[in-house]
Formats: sequence, C-alpha cells, structure tokens
Amino acid sequence: MDVLGIIPARYASTRFPGKPLTEIQGKTMIQRVYEQAQKSGLAEVLVATDDQRILDHVRGFGGKAVMTAAHHQSGTDRCFEAYQQHDAPYEYIINIQGDEPFIKPEQIDLVASCFQKPQTQLATLVKKIDSPEELHNVNAPKVVINQAKDALYFSRQPIPYCRNVPHDIWHQQHTYYKHIGIYGYRADILEQITQLPPSALELAESLEQLRWLEHGFRITTALTEFETIGIDTPEDLLKVEKHFQ
Repeated sequence: MDVLGIIPARYASTRFPGKPLTEIQGKTMIQRVYEQAQKSGLAEVLVATDDQRILDHVRGFGGKAVMTAAHHQSGTDRCFEAYQQHDAPYEYIINIQGDEPFIKPEQIDLVASCFQKPQTQLATLVKKIDSPEELHNVNAPKVVINQAKDALYFSRQPIPYCRNVPHDIWHQQHTYYKHIGIYGYRADILEQITQLPPSALELAESLEQLRWLEHGFRITTALTEFETIGIDTPEDLLKVEKHFQ
C-alpha cells in the first residue's frame, strides 16, 4: 500500500518551546524522527509545521515539509491540512509523533499493516503493561480492547477495576494495555474526524481519541513489544542519554 507519513511539528510548545529543533547528539529531534520514519515502508514522509525555522531546517537536511496554520489544536488537525496541501493522492496517512526520536520503523509498518483489513478506519498501537507503576501512572493512557482488537475505551485510569485484588498486582490478574500514540487514518475518515466537535469523554480524560469513539468510529489496534520514549520537557532529554552510551 502507498501510505503517507506525516510528522506534526509545532514550535510553541508550552512545556518545551522549540522542541523539534533541540539537538540530540548532533542531530535535531525532528531530523531523528524523520530519518527513523524513512526507514519504514512509507511511500513518503512529510513534516507539517507552523514555524518557518522548522520548515527551513527540514528542507535544509533534505526532508520534505509544508507550512500549516498555527491555530490547530491537535496533530490530527495539522495532519489533515498537510494532506490537503499534498498533490499526490494517498488512501492512508500515518501521524508520527514529532517528539519520539527513537521510534522504531517496525512500529510504523505495524500501524500501516492494520489497513490490510478493509474494515479498518483508524489504527494505533498498544503495548502490554508489566508493572504497577506504569498501570497507575495517569500520564500513560491505557486502552481496553475487544476480541477483534478494536479499542473499546481509552483512560488515564486502569480499566477494568479488579475487585478484591490489591492494586499492585492488578497487572498479574488481568492483561492491561498501554496506548502508544501513533495513529493511522484512512483519508476519508481523517477528513470526517477533523469536523467533529470535542466530546464529553474527550474533555473529561483529555484524550483526543475518545472523540472518535464517542462519535461511532472504530479504532483498530496492533500489539507492539517496543516502548517509545516521548520527550515532553527539557528534563526528558535525560532519558535518551543511555542510547548513546
């Protein structure tokens, strides 16, 4: 399949302004993400930004980039504008997080493989949770899936609640999954979800994907064994040091 990969990259992050241009061992974060995405089976990789500095930098290292509006509230909205600007038609688009410089190409390909099923509208990844710390971390969204591996619900809290079981061994009593924040969209579905107003569940949990579920869209999941390292703050840069030791 011909799949377009889009990396949303905004400059004015509240917790980490200029994050895409932060250097990690001689290369910027956005260049590392771009190069990892190019190692996958994507037909094309494109950065969607709101800042001239990022645009110029990506083009400077030989990458492809387009300018998008500054008002977008989510990477999904930015992806759709970038897709609209693109001349080549693609039936599938993958939204690759611009703050995960060590994303595995295999993860991108795994998301793309979900669209081999004709009924897939949206796709994402999940990873089995193996520790109580991760299970009860509200900054690590969890996902409940059905037997067809479609998402039923996303939450910052562990679901289901294991009644009469100590919290620290819930992960031993039930298989919980962490959500890995990479998204695949069928192009016509991407257009539809960007027209949706925020939903009650989304506002309650602060999780965009709940808007899609609440409006009746189906999210297919695939299981990955790889962890991702997202960099949200300058302090998070310390996490990546071990990759260069």
